[in-house]
Amino acid sequence: MAITSANQLELLQTAEAVAREKMIDPILVIEAMEESLARAAKSRYGSEMDIRVHIDRKTGRAAFTRVRTVVEDELLENYQSELTVEQAKQFMADPSVGDELTEEVPPVEMGRIAAQSAKQVILQKVREAERDRQFEEFKDRAGTIINGVVKREEYGNVIVDIGRGEGILRRNDKIGRESYRPNDRVRCYIKDVRREVRGPQIFLSRTDPQFMAELFKMEVPEIYDGIIEIKAVARDPGSRAKIAVISYDSSIDPVGACVGMRGSRVQAVVNELQGEKIDIIPWNEDMPTFLVNALQPAEVSKVVLDEETGRIEVVVPDEQLSLAIGRRGQNVRLASQLTGLDIDIMTEEQESSRRQAEFEERTKLFMDTLDLDEFFAQLLVSEGFTNLEEVAYVEANELLVIEGVDESTAQELQARAKDYLDEQNRKALEKGRALGVQDSLVDFDGLTPQMIVALAEDGVMTLEDFATCADWELAGGWTTVDGERVKDDGVLEKFDVSLEEAQTMVMTARIQLGWVDPAELESKAEEEPVEDADAETGV
Repeated sequence: MAITSANQLELLQTAEAVAREKMIDPILVIEAMEESLARAAKSRYGSEMDIRVHIDRKTGRAAFTRVRTVVEDELLENYQSELTVEQAKQFMADPSVGDELTEEVPPVEMGRIAAQSAKQVILQKVREAERDRQFEEFKDRAGTIINGVVKREEYGNVIVDIGRGEGILRRNDKIGRESYRPNDRVRCYIKDVRREVRGPQIFLSRTDPQFMAELFKMEVPEIYDGIIEIKAVARDPGSRAKIAVISYDSSIDPVGACVGMRGSRVQAVVNELQGEKIDIIPWNEDMPTFLVNALQPAEVSKVVLDEETGRIEVVVPDEQLSLAIGRRGQNVRLASQLTGLDIDIMTEEQESSRRQAEFEERTKLFMDTLDLDEFFAQLLVSEGFTNLEEVAYVEANELLVIEGVDESTAQELQARAKDYLDEQNRKALEKGRALGVQDSLVDFDGLTPQMIVALAEDGVMTLEDFATCADWELAGGWTTVDGERVKDDGVLEKFDVSLEEAQTMVMTARIQLGWVDPAELESKAEEEPVEDADAETGV
């Protein structure tokens, strides 16, 4: 096949047709043709030559040119595509390194193999352009709902035709009871769009919590308009879900608006989700109040929130326990996902038993360590004292409010508590040194002898060892694994060391060792923007 005037215009017509069919820019098709013709020319003139082809965008004429680049004498390697400055002087005036010498060469006759190769190059380029177009089209649609038609099923995964591309609805993104046949219409949430070697991969989902949120946005105009906001969503796909909403217009009830007249709005979402039961809950900035709402329909007697650990204790009447937990723990699990807190549920009887056990344990502690009778020890516990440190170092007037305690009795109580604590510290320090703890760790401010023993038992013997610890290794924390929060135990967690305190101690150790320059820390702190103290973190 030779590129002659007879088929010059045909090139442009072919490019237009392919571009129209694949919905890509015709220029990309022409560039692919230029590359394929250049490859064919190289196979004719030699692969070491730099042959370039330019197709005129108006006439379709293909111009074949050989390009040689001017290089320095010692860098000359390819005599077919390079030449020295001295050699270039024969063809151009005042040549310099980097200049290009171009000369037109005769068009090539393309044999069957060359034509086939050219076709493959064009197809490959067109395919790449099509993939780029598809990725650009769908990357900004992640997080939205799309309608598609089922094409086929492969190993439990459903391939969905979504117009100008294909999406994949994986097995774990399908609602359990759903099954599909070719040509079924399906509505999905675009979960992710990734650019991969085999082309853009569009991952769809019907189990993602945001799928339900987007469905409500479609059914409830107030959500679309921003009057009502969906603050949190938790789902057990195909079974039950909870959604928390808030209204920014006091005249509009967020729950009522989402339910709709006679439940029409929420029912439309339920039907799309194969009968999934949906609890619509009013959002509240006060977390305990919000949790009480989230545990509906169960009634809650009391809520105790531990903000530091992100845990919350909920006390319910005895007859409400099974309702609060739900079948297979579903109700409390969804409430936990909705609030982002770990929830411990107990009955009023269990809480009473636990408090009684704590009371007896603290009473025995004061009886054994301070040599008190049971009645006097119970008085201390009743006044809110929980450990010896509180008795030893509290202001004396806080002990004087206890019935029967005068100034001399208060002094005696504090002296006994301090003596006992000093003896315990001495024994702990001896144990730590016996384990191999070095003076650099013993002399470090902020660590009690008991903490030093705990560190030594974990293999931390020196200040250098301590400085290499992570804050969560000391204070403990939580890690999310497969959607479930998993507890990480800290070496100093039993001493109520917070994450911030652990971070401060580790950084202080690093400064003392000279690993960190405090001036650099100050400059970094100044560069970081100051966050609003009232800013709330969304759940």
